[in-house]
Amino acid sequence: MAELVRVAVDAMGGDNAPGEIVKGAVDALAESDRLKIFLVGKEQLVNEELSKYTYDKERLEVVNAEEVIEMAEPPVLAIRTKKDSSIVKAMFMVKHGEADAYVSAGSTGATLVGGQVIVGRLKGVERAPLAPLIPTEKGVALLIDCGANVDARPSHLVQFAKMGSVYMQNVCGISNPRVGIVNIGAEEEKGNALVKETFPLLKNCPDINFIGSVEARDIPAGTADVIVCEAFTGNVVLKMYEGVAKTLLKVVKNGLMSNLRAKIGGLLIKPTLKSVLKDYDTEKYGGAPMLGLSGLVVKTHGSAKAIEVKNSILQCVTFKEQNIAEKIQQAISAEE
Repeated sequence: MAELVRVAVDAMGGDNAPGEIVKGAVDALAESDRLKIFLVGKEQLVNEELSKYTYDKERLEVVNAEEVIEMAEPPVLAIRTKKDSSIVKAMFMVKHGEADAYVSAGSTGATLVGGQVIVGRLKGVERAPLAPLIPTEKGVALLIDCGANVDARPSHLVQFAKMGSVYMQNVCGISNPRVGIVNIGAEEEKGNALVKETFPLLKNCPDINFIGSVEARDIPAGTADVIVCEAFTGNVVLKMYEGVAKTLLKVVKNGLMSNLRAKIGGLLIKPTLKSVLKDYDTEKYGGAPMLGLSGLVVKTHGSAKAIEVKNSILQCVTFKEQNIAEKIQQAISAEE
C-alpha cells in the first residue's frame, strides 16, 4: 500500500470553524484512502463535531491547540506569541516532517507569515506566491500571485512563471503551459515599470512558454494557463472574478423567475445551466497553495464550507504524489 499523505488541518480557522472544517476533513477521508488527517485545534470542540460522523479512526487524529489566531490580529505578532495556536502548531508539524501539508481557512496574514518563517522557502526561491486555480472557458488557469507579495520585483515574477508552469504541467496535466503577464494592453511597450522590466526577462526565458501580455478581459477566455502578476493586481483580478460570477448568477436566476414564460424556459434549460455553472464554482478547485515552500501550505477562503475544505485537502494528495516541491526546486536550481 502507498504511503499515506499526511495533512495538518487548522480546525479553528475560518468563519465556519470548527463545524464545516471537521465535516470537510471527514468527507475527504471518505473520498480518498491515501490520506491521514490531523485536525489541529481545541480538542473538546473538535471531538464534539467528530462525534456526529462515522470515519476511519486510524486515519484521523486530533492534535490539541488551545489558542486561536483571529482574522484581525497582526499576523507577525500572533505567530510569535501564540505558540499554542492551531495555525502555529500545524505549521510546525509540516516543518518537522510530521505532516506533508497544511490547510487552513483562517487568517491569511498569519498563514503567509507562518509559511515563510516556520515552514520556510526552498533554496533559491525569493518569494512564495499564493496561486489559486480559476475557471476559464477552456478549463482552468493558475493565477500567480493573488495575495502574498504586493511589492514584487521582476525576478520574483520570473520565478512565479516557472513555479506556475511546473504546477500546471504536473497537477493539471497541461503540457507546455502558456504563460502570460497581466497588462493593460497587448503591446510590449505598455504597462507599468514592473511589467515593462519583467516582459523581456520572461520573453528570453527558455524553460517557459511565454505568450506575452494578457489583458484582464482575456483571462476568462482561457488565453493563458499561467497568469503572472504581483499580488495587488492578482487579488483585484480574483475578487472581481468572484464578484462578477455571483452577480451574474443572481441576475440569471432573477430573469428566469420574472414571468411564467421565463419560468417554463428556466425549467427546460435547468439541467444544462447547472452543469455549466458547476464548472465555474470556485469551491470545486480547493484552496490556493503557497508555491516555493519546503512543505505544502494551502489557504482556502475564510468563508469556506465543507466541500471547499474537502477539495483543499484532496489537492494535497496530488501535490505530494507528483513531487511538486522537488520539481520546483529543480526549476529554480536550473535558473541559478
